[in-house]
Amino acid sequence: MKLVAKATIGIMGLALFAGSAFADAGADVYKAKCAMCHGADGAGAMAKKMGSQDLNSPEVQKMSDQELTTIISNGKGKMTGFKGKLTDAQISDVVKHLRTLKK
Repeated sequence: MKLVAKATIGIMGLALFAGSAFADAGADVYKAKCAMCHGADGAGAMAKKMGSQDLNSPEVQKMSDQELTTIISNGKGKMTGFKGKLTDAQISDVVKHLRTLKK
């Protein structure tokens, strides 16, 4: 019984670590590829000049993960797409990071 409890605690700890590692990976990709236009907080002045939405806004945050993935992959408006420049896993990590930008 103690072994099961220890294993469960170990798995939970690993899951928490893995979750934070994915969030960090998304933050790193966001910082390298997105922050120059969207700002570190997702509400950058450059993005406003270019007419894009605040990534923190309810309008963006209510989009599905698939919608955000499509926009990041294919681009939208003046934003170029990142398909072929980022892996699917990196794009998924960025979407996860965008969820942390909620207002």
